[in-house]
Amino acid sequence: MSSSPRFFVTGATGELGRRVVAALAQRVDPASIVAIVRDPERAKALLAPGVGVRVGDYAAPETLASAFDGAERLLLISSNAVGQRVPQHRNVIEAARRAGVSRLAYTSLLHAKTSSLGLADEHRQTEALIAESGLAHTLLRNGWYTENYAASIPSALKHGALIGAAGNGRISAATRQDYAEAAAVALLDDEAGQREVLELAGDEAFTLAEFAAELSRQAGRDLPYIDMSEADYRAALLGAGLPEPIAAMLANSDRGAAEGGLFDDGRRMSQLLGRPTTPFAQAIADALRG
Repeated sequence: MSSSPRFFVTGATGELGRRVVAALAQRVDPASIVAIVRDPERAKALLAPGVGVRVGDYAAPETLASAFDGAERLLLISSNAVGQRVPQHRNVIEAARRAGVSRLAYTSLLHAKTSSLGLADEHRQTEALIAESGLAHTLLRNGWYTENYAASIPSALKHGALIGAAGNGRISAATRQDYAEAAAVALLDDEAGQREVLELAGDEAFTLAEFAAELSRQAGRDLPYIDMSEADYRAALLGAGLPEPIAAMLANSDRGAAEGGLFDDGRRMSQLLGRPTTPFAQAIADALRG
């Protein structure tokens, strides 16, 4: 097995990125993987032994040429700098093109082309930049993380209810681990076409009322779901101490979920993984165990 670097992952110490690196390291020689990070010392503590580490910053294009040197396949994990994603992603895409990357994979948003979620616009613009680059690419249109709702469990336990603004919208969520493994499998795919679009979501869709009912069952107490307007939910999140951009994003995303924006029944991710996605009941159990 060749140990020369082939598979490069940006944002590799983030919650998703480090899971992608681990999933790759289970499938190929770790020496063929390069983690692109801003803090190499932190990376060494988080990543598998043998994985290469290079410094690269989306917002500092001068760091990317050396970071991508020799890259064959590159996973661009979308920036968490909402509002600055497009210029940051442009830096990565241009550096990848100059480096001669043979395939670029990008973590986009479920149904990005038609999504009404506020987050979708930066993803649509990034997808357009990738298409214009001429690079062979895979668009990983990821649905919602189950952890986005599991993170609300401590508050629900404290206050006796789960709050949100998703109405009766069905949410096809999956865990970060599911999405990470899917990204690794897609990056390793030797049969992918020039332009591949994968709509990735959980097998099992749930409403937030159903999520609250399962949480109640596992917690052994009644924790109803209280549906709110987008504005009221945003205000509640702000009151809980979330930064304004995060509160606005979560409230808007719930509104989008109410309109069906986080539902997908194509089961493309479980096909890619060769196994079912993680049930939301399991994610709740994991969260309750802490």
